[in-house]
Amino acid sequence: MTLEELVGCNSTDRKMETVREALEELLVAAQRQNCLTVGVYESAQLMNVDPDSVVLCVLATDEEDENDVALQIHFTLIQAFCCDIDINIVRVSGMRRLAQVLEEPLSTDSNANEPRDLHCILVTNPQAEHLKLNEVGSYCKESRCRNQWVPSIALQER
Repeated sequence: MTLEELVGCNSTDRKMETVREALEELLVAAQRQNCLTVGVYESAQLMNVDPDSVVLCVLATDEEDENDVALQIHFTLIQAFCCDIDINIVRVSGMRRLAQVLEEPLSTDSNANEPRDLHCILVTNPQAEHLKLNEVGSYCKESRCRNQWVPSIALQER
């Protein structure tokens, strides 16, 4: 590996870490502000009623979800809708870390409450943390310039 390749890799790794942290901070801030819509069905309803309030769409999967045809169809429709009305989209892997960030249980709790569907999360008009939203939005825009319409971020467990 050449020095240029090594420096380029470190720069890319740092950029991804920065974007990953910005996304996590944005999701936490939006949740505190009650600006998150969680769930595929709930997200589709909101985008049907008030698409102008949506500023970011997060589609989350892990390897075991890749073969879920129904989920992939939902994702395709949501992505098409978001692209059509210019909503930033990001795909995220690391459902366990996403659940940790949002302080959501991964399995049914002792009261038999089902965990929320974290496969689709919409961020709507957060009043604070605009810097984090701009950071994630810039990453989405840069990805589109490289013809990667739905960029991916791998959340890493801590």
